[in-house]
Amino acid sequence: MTSVSGRPCSRVSCRSAATMTLTYIYAESRAVLGPIAMFSEPHAYDLCERHAARLTVPNGWTVERELRESQGQGPSEDDLMAIADAVREVARSHQEQPATKSSAPASQVGRRGHLRAVPS
Repeated sequence: MTSVSGRPCSRVSCRSAATMTLTYIYAESRAVLGPIAMFSEPHAYDLCERHAARLTVPNGWTVERELRESQGQGPSEDDLMAIADAVREVARSHQEQPATKSSAPASQVGRRGHLRAVPS
């Protein structure tokens, strides 16, 4: 069994793929179990489905289980529109600047770093 992360379960001798990440908040006596983190953290534990379901914590501690959302993976429509607006603004600011001797070709309008605004 493989997962998107490719990381194994943190439990000793378990060879299953990790699907959840466990983090302890010691100051609040709380354990947070949520979807697998994008990056492996040194103070977090990656758990497979079986070990995540059987998680127990010390007496007096609480467990906060964050459910995985099947939808909502990736940026929302509002996030994408904000990015598009920012790219358009950068393109407009470059078009309004006076042309210099080494001006960019017309196909490079609005180019900044790895982003490029496509003229309408």
